[in-house]
Amino acid sequence: MKPASFGYHDPTTIDEAVALYGRLENARPLAGGQSLVPMMNFRYAAPDHLIDLNGVTGLAEFTCGDTMTIGAMARQRSLEFSDDVAKRCPILREALLHVGHRQTRNRGTVGGSLCHLDPSAEMSAIMMLHDANLTARSVGGVRTIPMEDFALGFMTTALAENELLTSVDFDCWPERHGFAFEEYARRHGDFAIASAGALLLLDGRRQVERIALVVGGVDRVPRRLRRQEREAIGAPFNDALIASFAHAAEALEASDDAHVSGQYRRHLASVLTTRALKRAGAHIQSSKAVHV
Repeated sequence: MKPASFGYHDPTTIDEAVALYGRLENARPLAGGQSLVPMMNFRYAAPDHLIDLNGVTGLAEFTCGDTMTIGAMARQRSLEFSDDVAKRCPILREALLHVGHRQTRNRGTVGGSLCHLDPSAEMSAIMMLHDANLTARSVGGVRTIPMEDFALGFMTTALAENELLTSVDFDCWPERHGFAFEEYARRHGDFAIASAGALLLLDGRRQVERIALVVGGVDRVPRRLRRQEREAIGAPFNDALIASFAHAAEALEASDDAHVSGQYRRHLASVLTTRALKRAGAHIQSSKAVHV
């Protein structure tokens, strides 16, 4: 199929793009197009106007330090090959390797993935894991939205109709942290059936100093296991603690679809959570990153 007819707009500044988005009826921003264009071809989406953000200056930049700031139009492939990203946020690069294929990541953008908010999307899970803040612009001004509030439901964000996502930022974990991102898909590059991401800091006695765990692809949005994270602080990092996280992951609400049942997704969530935490712990041990 082919898309319905639409008007095409090619702004070159953020202000121009925001003004167009605030003025035009039934408009959609075009980022990498990896999700929107197929949806338009199948008439699942039928905007009257496309606002192409690819020519807008300043949206594709990203910086890595104690805080990582990523422009909405930053290409996934650019982040994948960044030495700074690999050093300061290695789990981001690890998750990116699960995103589609090389051609997908060449065009796909971080902002486009977040705004699409597919429950199986790796970028949404990583931003939820890091408690990221998203910056949105409209003709009315600038708004900062925590990722926890941004993800409202299945492919539904907290962006208002006239708001454009411009950037996302989050604090990087210390370099001594352990990390792991695990995902299961029917084939490499397919949408994930379930995923789990873990960040871990241990003290000199291998007790948990800080921990974060996210489960993706199971519920309508990525889910953090926040109660288990709080209870784990100060506890020994051992099989019993890992099992408590796996049990909590298996208790999450899960969706049925044409491919698998919710019960199967919950089982995968448990398995992947176990793998992610064990590998995060092993990474700390192998890198001698335990804080003394």
